[in-house]
Amino acid sequence: MAVYTDVAADELAEFLGDYDIGELLSYKGIAEGVENSNFLLHTSKGSFFLTLYEKRVAVGDLPFFLGLMEHLASHGIVCPQPVKTRSGGMLGTLAGRPAAIIDFLEGVWPRKPNAAHCAAVGQVLAKLHLAGRDFPMTRANALSVPGWRPLFDQAASRADTLQHGLRQLMSDELDQLENSWPTDLPVGIIHADAFPDNVLFLGDRLSGLIDFYFACRDILAYDVAICLNAWCFEPDHSFNVTKARAFLGAYGRERRLSEAEQDALPLLARGAALRILLTRLVDWFNVPPGAMVRPKDPLEYVRKLRFQQGVAGFRDYGVEIPGLPA
Repeated sequence: MAVYTDVAADELAEFLGDYDIGELLSYKGIAEGVENSNFLLHTSKGSFFLTLYEKRVAVGDLPFFLGLMEHLASHGIVCPQPVKTRSGGMLGTLAGRPAAIIDFLEGVWPRKPNAAHCAAVGQVLAKLHLAGRDFPMTRANALSVPGWRPLFDQAASRADTLQHGLRQLMSDELDQLENSWPTDLPVGIIHADAFPDNVLFLGDRLSGLIDFYFACRDILAYDVAICLNAWCFEPDHSFNVTKARAFLGAYGRERRLSEAEQDALPLLARGAALRILLTRLVDWFNVPPGAMVRPKDPLEYVRKLRFQQGVAGFRDYGVEIPGLPA
């Protein structure tokens, strides 16, 4: 979450007149994240989140995102629900931006994820993949492999100012991934952004999965790879096998990865690392003046990419493969 567009109090109060959520008591911008402008609202009827959509979010995709949240909730997955206007709509316009209000979920995201957190994420991710099978809407992944080279082109000229040799590393990896990306793995609805700051917990209990604005239809195991990178490394960027075992084991108990998915996971994890590295680089070099946003460190994903390049197979993640000798 972040704030790129400021909202005046009188403008917000008028906007809220279309909703039955009480009178506005207070609101504040939320600085975390990089995609949209977000505010925490306190009204006479409770707390809510307000999102103004900008940057990479296309207006035409918003019914998919909001509808997906409703669909997942109907399948028992705890995620925010869009608050409808008095006329039954889920979208409005505020400060010149498409805007929506979603309900507030209790919990905080884990600054230091443990194995229990990782297991909970693995379980909910698999349940999301299963629940998405009968979701009637679809959306292509705008940040899949074809979208990586334009990102590279935006950031390449300045990449070496951040780390010497970074441009060549990314160029070589991009060439290889474009030529070897799998095309025959199971696909379905994926979250595509289930980072720790998008998963809420009360203690070790997962209390909500949030921020669905990258969700799309893509390779299911790619979603697993994204989470493997996001959850299973330590602050010093060393890989934690215990966390990986907890995450992959919990996922597999809900939805077993096929042998083809297991074989492809190291390559998918490389792609996931490169994708995040590229988007972080673009954001790092292009923060709008005055925006209340903290761009995330791109170099974190350089180190993760280098680790994934050295992974020989699924077993390197600490998981025993059923039917094979230990």
